Amino acid sequence: MFLACGIMFALPIIQKYNIMTKIEFNTLVLRQATSLRSYALHFTHDADDANDLVQDTMLKAITYYNKFKEGTNLKGWLYTIMKNTFINNYRRFIKMNTFVTKSDEISSPNLVFSSTKNQGESKFVMDDLKKALDRLPADYYVPFTMYFEGHKYHEIADHLEIPIGTVKTRIHVARKLLKKSLKAYDNGIAKPVYAEN
Repeated sequence: MFLACGIMFALPIIQKYNIMTKIEFNTLVLRQATSLRSYALHFTHDADDANDLVQDTMLKAITYYNKFKEGTNLKGWLYTIMKNTFINNYRRFIKMNTFVTKSDEISSPNLVFSSTKNQGESKFVMDDLKKALDRLPADYYVPFTMYFEGHKYHEIADHLEIPIGTVKTRIHVARKLLKKSLKAYDNGIAKPVYAEN
């Protein structure tokens, strides 16, 4: 307060704020580099990637130093910047990998494997096998299917009321007939078997 012409005036109280300069802020940020590097290794598990993350963090901190509130925890602020930078980079990386297909994923050998291991081929094989079984005479079909289902020779013989030797012969003949009908599938190479009309 001061007195002028007999009137008292109140002067505004001027507080001296110690405002940090950009150079002082940069110095404080650079002092945190070693702790930032060890924190970055927790995220990346790789020294080079950790150094890149530290650089990105320090660049953002220095760029946006005016957002930092003096008197608050600088290390916590830097850690938050680092965590958010890592998460954003990770999301960007995942997004890029979902849109961009790598060339080795669509190479010819991979296409061959993916296209041959599907249910379509199995359906054709099963259809051919069913047709071949349906073409067997009943005398061979019944003993063969019973044997295939797990019945013993003597059980088949008792059920059909024929000698065991005859059961074994009919099963053997049925196998030969099936092998002849399914010859296209020899050596593991599937070739279409066209039904006779």
